[in-house]
Amino acid sequence: MKTVLVTGGCGFIGSHFIRCLLREESWRVVNLDKLTYAGDPDRLSDLAGEPRYRLVQGDIADAKLVEEVVVTERPWAIVNFAAESHVDRSILDPTPFLRTNVQGVHVLLDVARRYGVERFLQISTDEVYGDTDGLEPRSEEDPLRPGSPYAASKAAADLLCLAYRRTYGLPVLIARSSNNYGPYQHPEKLVPLVIRNLLVGEEVPVYGDGGQRRDWLFVEDNCRALLLLLEQGAVGAIYNIATGVRVRNLQLVQSICTVLAQELDTDPAGFFDRIRFTPDRPGHDREYAVRTDRIAHTLGWRPEVELEEGLRRTVRWYLSNRDWLVKRADEEYRAYYEAVYRRKWELV
Repeated sequence: MKTVLVTGGCGFIGSHFIRCLLREESWRVVNLDKLTYAGDPDRLSDLAGEPRYRLVQGDIADAKLVEEVVVTERPWAIVNFAAESHVDRSILDPTPFLRTNVQGVHVLLDVARRYGVERFLQISTDEVYGDTDGLEPRSEEDPLRPGSPYAASKAAADLLCLAYRRTYGLPVLIARSSNNYGPYQHPEKLVPLVIRNLLVGEEVPVYGDGGQRRDWLFVEDNCRALLLLLEQGAVGAIYNIATGVRVRNLQLVQSICTVLAQELDTDPAGFFDRIRFTPDRPGHDREYAVRTDRIAHTLGWRPEVELEEGLRRTVRWYLSNRDWLVKRADEEYRAYYEAVYRRKWELV
């Protein structure tokens, strides 16, 4: 049985990945998570008592703690999900993004190098390529042109990983995924934000003209890809993970309205009427598009869940777990929401 140190495993994608690992008897998981607002142990509360799972609360930028965990657990691999991950918050204050997404990654890489970790999988994002509006989809060899503090911090982490590969021979792999969605996502993200606002009777904010295009990847499809990379990916390689289908933000919001109305057996017109255009975020990229030939051709991965099916699964989960959204729409969340949607970015 191999031990995997999953950092940020109480986050949205990390928690789904841990479940993916534990479905197979060959894995044991140590989850190192700082438990910030985005790292919620409730996502994995049903694993209490599972002998192949251990949760350690801590910061990946804490070198002493990370070393203690690695020395104690001797993981075969580190999979790094730990990150500040919301573009809007990085615009309001980039500082924690630099600490976690750059300094924290440096700590993990250095400990992995010194203690002989055999795989280091860095979870990155398609946003590191920057705005692809009017361009061909980006391949893994294309230059990085991040357009937000968040994307810049992730690009810096990717480059640091590649430098550790070249300089020290560290067995690094990098996964650059498109926008994930699914159950257990924090309501600051677009899909659960729309669902929550519709359920509580609030307006649904859409940045600018809603014409920004994104590739929406169901989280379970992403986790299947990441497990393939962990087991079979080529050391030193970068892999894009996406569906290849891009949808305008306004179209996505309208699709959520339609699916939710169908599930509630009501007229979607009332939901459409709540859509409100709001001043765009500063420096908002119009489109992200990546090529996925490498992971498709070398590992045989392809997405299985189409957007309509994924949205329906997601909507049904939130309808069955409405308390998830209520609990997370706390005072801190409301302050953030007001800052970016109601105050027209006056805090920037």
